[in-house]
Amino acid sequence: MQYKRSSALFVEAQKVIPGGVNSPVRAFKSVGGDPIFVKEAKGAYLYDEDGNRLIDYINSWGPMILGHAYQPVVDAVIEKTKKGTSFGMPTELETKIAQLAVKMVPNIDKIRFVNSGTEACMSAVRLARGFTGRDKIIKFAGCYHGHSDSFLIQAGSGAVTFGSPNSPGVTRGTAKDTLLAPYNNLDKVAEILEANTNEVACIIVEPVAGNMGCIPPAGGFLEGLRELCDSHGALLIFDEVMTGFRLAPGGVQELLGIKADIVTFGKVIGGGLPVGAFAARNEIMDYLAPLGPVYQAGTLSGNPLAMVAGLKMLEALDADHGIFKNLAEKTEYLHKGIAEALNKNNVVHTINRKGSMLSVHFDSAAVTDFESAAKGDNETFKKFFHGLLDNGIYIAPSAYESWFITDALTYEDLDETISAVAKIAPTLN
Repeated sequence: MQYKRSSALFVEAQKVIPGGVNSPVRAFKSVGGDPIFVKEAKGAYLYDEDGNRLIDYINSWGPMILGHAYQPVVDAVIEKTKKGTSFGMPTELETKIAQLAVKMVPNIDKIRFVNSGTEACMSAVRLARGFTGRDKIIKFAGCYHGHSDSFLIQAGSGAVTFGSPNSPGVTRGTAKDTLLAPYNNLDKVAEILEANTNEVACIIVEPVAGNMGCIPPAGGFLEGLRELCDSHGALLIFDEVMTGFRLAPGGVQELLGIKADIVTFGKVIGGGLPVGAFAARNEIMDYLAPLGPVYQAGTLSGNPLAMVAGLKMLEALDADHGIFKNLAEKTEYLHKGIAEALNKNNVVHTINRKGSMLSVHFDSAAVTDFESAAKGDNETFKKFFHGLLDNGIYIAPSAYESWFITDALTYEDLDETISAVAKIAPTLN
């Protein structure tokens, strides 16, 4: 495949945009080469500026669970646009999507909409600190909760790929209040809590990690976090920006039957538009202004275009829970096909999967946390990435990202992907 126009566009972009991209992981720095510039997308496919069709396994990093340009969302956004794009005033739409989200997700009474997953997680931590009167938080190495200062302490995803997990600009004061634990390691969390008695406001965790590849929680890990939070008076925050409305209608809380105190959302809840949200039971949410003392605001929060896109997406998922079963079956089919192709060629690898999230790691050991994820052979991943790209398959340009499966993918698309893996597998050793 030729990418001449994409390369030319990247040259122009670098003159006016830092690094030529508006989010670092898009720059292809960890895999080499120039990023692909997309012209349009439909269903399971991207169409780039050079006219290539690519089967898409990023799906805008998760939200396109029903495929690109999902018609009910497109139609609703077009109609809403004709009536105005932003008001800075309440609309009925905000209440409708809030009611639906509260109905779908366990253990929440109220939800507040913001503009991104970063904003949702930042606001959730501020709320937890205000509610508990404590300053410190515990996060896990490799979990990425957005680019707020509190979270850029050994973050995953783009921060790792870009080579700056501890970003300049994050103050020592902020860093000292962020306590770091290994994912899937309850003993370390307990040790940190004991060493910081009555100081930890919350533990924030991706209940299924997606920013160091897909890493499911070990048996008892989330249950143990719940018990530790209860015994130490801390709140448990589930960052379900990736997993919310993707792994089940009610996210991981529903899937695994574990209660969080605060839940954050993004991706799917916006139907492809910039939306985030955080939610909790009444006693916590009523600490927010204008009811309570914790201030949080946003001019574009509850934007009508974003709200109608998210509403149509959630309505579709709520109407047909079989979608989640279909997604899990397609992901399992893809997992087995890729594993068989790599095994036939003796390519050392590990594949992680949960629901419609999947990741391929080029190491023989189990990948259970950031340390084990970092042991993967990045040179092999580069070959894998570019080999798939040359065969019309687009995965994340980073070994630290999950694949996101969309229901728009057909089994013919999955077979085409598996065939591409089989084709390039002999080149990976």
